[in-house]
Amino acid sequence: MRDGLFIDGEWVAPARGGSFPVIDPATEEVFAHAPAGTAEDVDRAVRAARRAFDEGPWPRMSGRERAAVLRRIADGVTARQDELARIEVRDNGKPLPEALWDIGDVAGCFSFYASLAEALDDAEEAIPLGDDRFSTTVVREPVGVAGAIVPWNYPLLMAAWKVAPALAAGCTMVLKPSELTPLTSLELGAIVAEAGLPAGVLNIVTGTGPDAGQPLTEHPGVDKLAFTGSVPTGSKVMMAAARDIKAVSLELGGKSPFVVFADADIEAAVEWIMFGIFWNQGQVCSATSRVLVEENLYPALLERLVAEASKIRIGDGMEEGTLLGPLVSKGQYDKVLAAIARGTAEGATVAGGGRRPAGLNTGYFLEPTILTDMSEDSFVWREEIFGPVVCVKPFADEADAVRMANESRFGLAAAVMSKDRARCDRVARAFRAGIVWINCSQPTFTEAPWGGYKQSGIGRELGRWGLANYLEVKQITAYETERPWAWYIK
Repeated sequence: MRDGLFIDGEWVAPARGGSFPVIDPATEEVFAHAPAGTAEDVDRAVRAARRAFDEGPWPRMSGRERAAVLRRIADGVTARQDELARIEVRDNGKPLPEALWDIGDVAGCFSFYASLAEALDDAEEAIPLGDDRFSTTVVREPVGVAGAIVPWNYPLLMAAWKVAPALAAGCTMVLKPSELTPLTSLELGAIVAEAGLPAGVLNIVTGTGPDAGQPLTEHPGVDKLAFTGSVPTGSKVMMAAARDIKAVSLELGGKSPFVVFADADIEAAVEWIMFGIFWNQGQVCSATSRVLVEENLYPALLERLVAEASKIRIGDGMEEGTLLGPLVSKGQYDKVLAAIARGTAEGATVAGGGRRPAGLNTGYFLEPTILTDMSEDSFVWREEIFGPVVCVKPFADEADAVRMANESRFGLAAAVMSKDRARCDRVARAFRAGIVWINCSQPTFTEAPWGGYKQSGIGRELGRWGLANYLEVKQITAYETERPWAWYIK
């Protein structure tokens, strides 16, 4: 495991020399220590990124040259896929098949943005004007030094969603991973160095939010802030960005609805509901954690959901056959248990789960939990729990379902299931959410935009929209005639 910060192409000790423990959530044991970066380290990293942007070759390379490096990074990730996945299982707790999937997506993300970097070489655009004395060209240039703060639920994948487009655009970056899951981000430093990324282009500072994250958001040398995490922290990042008028993109929380109509196939509905909320232990910002079922189907679907959820194999993510691992930390475990307790105190019924699994006395394990009978203004119906907890309610008709789905301060994702595709399309367009799934939940593609409405964030990641986060648009207008302007001098 790395014991240094990755700054200016080198592994360096933290300025104050500290470290912090990294805990395996399946065993509650410390299995590594990570370097504890502080404001001094952030300043050193930002200065390195600033030099690399202002004086270094990276922003001045062609898109094709940057693409070659990005593809080598993808190859480096692929070569270490199994190792990186196993680190994330111990870091985060997710089952190994999920972690392998994630790391495969990391490599795919770098490859995708390599192609978009190449396309930048031909992206200059001539704009037709109403005055033939002038010509105007629009060019796209890197925004500068980007500061990225990423969460613990998809440690390396969320980093890739920011690092890959930023590098493709020609930006330099300081990356601050979550202190709960810092290890694979540090390994990314080794991979980019081996790929030939110039020194200072990517810098990685591990540490806590107050010690490293906040100094990064407040640093005057940062031109752009990109954050994925909770709404309260996102609000603080936005306030910090406002002081210097920094560009900002935020991918925040959700309380996403899944509307199931009575004509849906019940087995398919149960499968997609479980995938929508129990994947990654429900620690997914887009998790479809509010399930709305048409009244005629509600009793039968609820019975099947409770039965199938009880069959999910729970255990250490390294154990073959595990489909639900532990929550990431004791703090998160306690929050989820407190949310369930508050829900029952406010009238909700635990229809299934809600307890520590029998025989798993160590680790932050929780049975997949199904809540019913909650009111629409209850805490569990309205607030993000970020655990394997789903709230299920019946609805009367399409209008009722759309109303219930949209009555939320969040608007990240939504899903609808019905054999009537016209109805699905109609409901999909009625949802106030940035991501909508029809007859499925959670599939995510690097090519498509990702982000939400309302308090779920600002801006979009992935696809060409993710690249646009790290580009400035410049107009260059030239006077193309020998004819005098003749405004002051006739």
